This record gives sequence, C-alpha cells and structure tokens, in this order.
Amino acid sequence: MAVVDPLPEEQIEQDLLKQIQFFKGPLGVIPNSVRTMARKPHLAKAFTELNRAVMICEDQVTPEFKRLIGYVTSMVSGCRYCQAHTILASERFGSTEERLNSVFNYRNSDHFSDREKVALDFAFAAAEVPNGVTEEHAINLRKFWTDDDIVEIMGVIALFGFLNRWNDSMGSALEDLPRQVGEKYLQDTGWSAGKHR
Repeated sequence: MAVVDPLPEEQIEQDLLKQIQFFKGPLGVIPNSVRTMARKPHLAKAFTELNRAVMICEDQVTPEFKRLIGYVTSMVSGCRYCQAHTILASERFGSTEERLNSVFNYRNSDHFSDREKVALDFAFAAAEVPNGVTEEHAINLRKFWTDDDIVEIMGVIALFGFLNRWNDSMGSALEDLPRQVGEKYLQDTGWSAGKHR
C-alpha cells in the first residue's frame, strides 16, 4: 500500500504535466512515483530534469544498456517497482528477450559481453550496502570504458539509488504495463509486485 497516493493527472500543475509526459516514451506511462512527487512540483521537475540528463547517451553506453544497469542496481537494492520499470524500459529500447530473461544472471550469460559484465559488476557493487566497489572494479572498468562512459554509468546507478529508496519506502503502486513485463521476464527470479500492489 502506498504511503502517499499519486496525484491524478488532472490535479497536476499544467507546466509540470507537460514536462513529465517525457516518461511515456521510455515507460508508456507517467510513473506513480513521479505523480507522487508532483505534490511538490519543484521536486518532480528537478527529478525529471535529472532523469533526462542521466539518460542522455553521448558515448558508448546505449539507452538499452543504461536501463539494464538500472535493473541490476534495483535488483541488488530489492526494489521490485524499479525492477519492473527498468525491464520494461530495456524492452522498449530494443533489448532482446535473451538479455531480458538473463540479466538477473548476467555473469553466467552468453548474452552479455565482458565489457558489459564489468559495468554490471560495478553497478552491483555500487548498489550494495555497505558499498562494495573496490579498486579491482575501477581497474576492470577502465579496461573497457572511458572516463566519460564511467560517469554515465555511475549517473544511472546513483539515479536508481534515489528511485529504489523512494519507491520502496513510499510503497509506490506498480502500474499495469510494468507489472506485465516484470511478470513476463522476471518470473525465474521469484519476482512479484510485493508491496507495490
């Protein structure tokens, strides 16, 4: 059950409502988390701008892979809401069924390159509490990724750190489309909507 209900779209400030339409591209919906943030429009606006900035792809990190990084970050933190959202967004950005069905076990999957695996290892370690990032992670990242790429990767991890805390603490209700995609691709992980009903 949600701690605070999201605002209905008709109650969201018009300028903000225009701005948050952005989420319909990657997700097909305006997330309940953002509709809840809309109770404080400055927060929802700042979050939306941060999300846009983090998801810009300027170098080697693709839109699809950024969402898979978000998935691994969310998997480690245990946020089922964000797991479903990132799997949905990965699918919408062209991820294959094989990658979507094996991202939770990326280390043993032939559907991820060594380059991707070191980035996902970094995401996994960065999302752990306490933080598990070591010098070895940095060395491995630098073998495959530029400094600019690493900053993009870390931006995604940090963004989902915020979202994981927000959605798990607020009990954000999962929308139908992310729920359906989560059920489709994450059933082997034991995933369920849990408290995000």
